[in-house]
Amino acid sequence: MANTFLLAAEEHLPLETAPSPLVPPLYDLVWSLIPFIVILVVFWKFVLPKFQEVLNQREDQIEGGIQRAEAAQAEAKAALEKYNAQLAEARTEAAQIRDDARNQGQKIIADSKVQATEESNRIIEAGNKQLEAQRSAVVSDLRKEMGENSISLAERLLGEQLSDDVKRSGTIDSFLADLDNVGAAGK
Repeated sequence: MANTFLLAAEEHLPLETAPSPLVPPLYDLVWSLIPFIVILVVFWKFVLPKFQEVLNQREDQIEGGIQRAEAAQAEAKAALEKYNAQLAEARTEAAQIRDDARNQGQKIIADSKVQATEESNRIIEAGNKQLEAQRSAVVSDLRKEMGENSISLAERLLGEQLSDDVKRSGTIDSFLADLDNVGAAGK
């Protein structure tokens, strides 16, 4: 019986015609298409929306990061400009303070020189007044002594007492006038 079956089967063998390598049989196409459609629907309904959501989140994060970076960069640039402006202002203020200090120093030096000059002039003037007063006192003492010496000399020469104050004073004045005339003629 196996022989008969083999003989009968030899007449129509299923693989008698060579299968085409490019076109698969119809049953393979149908059974391959059904799981493909199921996988496609599941992918389309569940996986693709999640994937799109993740992509959108990443895009938002990237755009937000770029915007935050631009905002931070703008803020840093503004801070740098503010810092540079403050630095320039501080330099200007420092220069102004230096100039003011230099001017005040020169003014203090000038005031000190003026005060020193005034003080020295005042000291010189006080010294001159003191010298003049001492000179006047010395001259007055010398005149008095010379007058008394003149009177005592005159009394010795004349042999009489010049006791009268009026006479004595007239004699002293005339003697001193003669001395002043002699001193003026010697010059």
